[in-house]
Amino acid sequence: MKTVAFIPVRGGSKSIPGKNILPFNGKPLLYWTAKAAQDCPEISEIIVATDSEEIAHIAQGLGLSKVVVFWRSSENANDKASTESVMLEYLEKSSLQSNDRFILIQATNPFLQTKHLQDGIEKLNAQPKGSIISCATFKRFLWNRNGTAMNYDFMNRPRRQDFDGALLENGAFYINSIGNIQATKNRLTEPIHIVEMPEYSAVEIDEPEDWMIAEKIHKKYILTP
Repeated sequence: MKTVAFIPVRGGSKSIPGKNILPFNGKPLLYWTAKAAQDCPEISEIIVATDSEEIAHIAQGLGLSKVVVFWRSSENANDKASTESVMLEYLEKSSLQSNDRFILIQATNPFLQTKHLQDGIEKLNAQPKGSIISCATFKRFLWNRNGTAMNYDFMNRPRRQDFDGALLENGAFYINSIGNIQATKNRLTEPIHIVEMPEYSAVEIDEPEDWMIAEKIHKKYILTP
């Protein structure tokens, strides 16, 4: 059984142009997630799916031996193309078997570490019929727009340290079998198992201000021993 990582990175990012290859704490943003996959022994290949020659050139120059560039079609590189459409395009052209494992990784979450991927693989090995999603622990009190509390009793407000909170999909990675993805045309298949990541992994890099905040968090929690 083979396990591949798949990182879709198109060249047309609107909010921060060239986001996936801009320097982030001294390396292209793409490097950090690819490095997490490179250091995972269960992963045999890292597929960087792009439509950009610049991104392809940088991906091939990351110094990571498992990286292979897949040229996604123009119709799967526009603003309306779904991630699933790119995944399925790749799977149609690959020689992967139905029981092989597919790990979708989002390049925009540099907080992903090898240990998270290994945790997900271990969970799927234990219950191979389902799929894996990464979530951030989210210790916030949530409310509905109709004025009702979603996840706590406001009459008995818990202390933060005693509050389990909720889990927020952070988009870092998803794991499923090739057969499940092709059958459902979706990255997830029930039963779904969760890999919990720290709360800071929910930071999204959509605006220039987000970038500065994310770099500081990354330096503190990932780069500092």
